[in-house]
Amino acid sequence: MTRVVILLVCMGGVIYIWLGEEMKRGVQPAANGTATYMIVLGAKVKPGGVPSLSLKNRLEESIEYLNTYPHVKVIVSGGQGSDEDRTEASVMLDYLVKRGIPAERILVEDQSTSTYENLLFSRDVLPEGTKQITIVSNDFHLQRAKYLAKSLGFEVDVVAAKTPKSVETKLRIRERAALLKTYILGY
Repeated sequence: MTRVVILLVCMGGVIYIWLGEEMKRGVQPAANGTATYMIVLGAKVKPGGVPSLSLKNRLEESIEYLNTYPHVKVIVSGGQGSDEDRTEASVMLDYLVKRGIPAERILVEDQSTSTYENLLFSRDVLPEGTKQITIVSNDFHLQRAKYLAKSLGFEVDVVAAKTPKSVETKLRIRERAALLKTYILGY
């Protein structure tokens, strides 16, 4: 019995470390303006339409990237959770416009409730035949987002936003479980 427990603990440790290394690989390949369309994945919105720190970091990276590559258009992707008073996409749209990104460069996908749906529903907003996209999300989340995007036929590069220190441990542990589920189930 003790050997079985030790074996399971060791296997769990190896899987935990492997998933952490997989998450680190998510930040490559770094976007360089090749893709004409960028998708910013939604995250929590606080009452009053205030972006969470995770979402704010994604938006700040998006602004920098859009200013560097003025030919790129952006899809803001995220629906409304049961504890949110606005859609994530509407909050992102307002944030970008208030910081100088022209509304004509911003497309809105506001029905999704998961990373998979962010990408699936954004595909419907893209011009037909678009394969190359840039994904913007927090660094811990990009490996799973890339995996899901590739399963939908996209060629992907990424812009990595920093993960807020205040929630980093919790999010990295949760993401390991989500990444393992995605690798096993495919979504």
